[in-house]
Amino acid sequence: MIAKSELAAMRNAKVSGHLSQYAPVWIVEETYDLVDHQLTFHAVFQHNLYGWVKRRYLYDAHNDVLYHKGQLSLSEDAAMPIIANAPDFNTTVADTPNAYGG
Repeated sequence: MIAKSELAAMRNAKVSGHLSQYAPVWIVEETYDLVDHQLTFHAVFQHNLYGWVKRRYLYDAHNDVLYHKGQLSLSEDAAMPIIANAPDFNTTVADTPNAYGG
């Protein structure tokens, strides 16, 4: 069985390249499945086309694969309590115009 901290570290290594284009990004609502080595989580960020979004992902550590499981729009009021905390992924230089539009 894998530990939560190890599963989270593996997830972070996998998603850092993808999520850094949207930085700053906050990770919320993590759910661990330690038996199947999976981690479900939501990433909250301000998308250059869609505004504030909350994307659901599933990270499968056994196969080292990240699955996109859908997206919800967030109002700024709903995002405020989340962004009051330090982001989980940040960058010193944002490349928002060239971020993936999907």
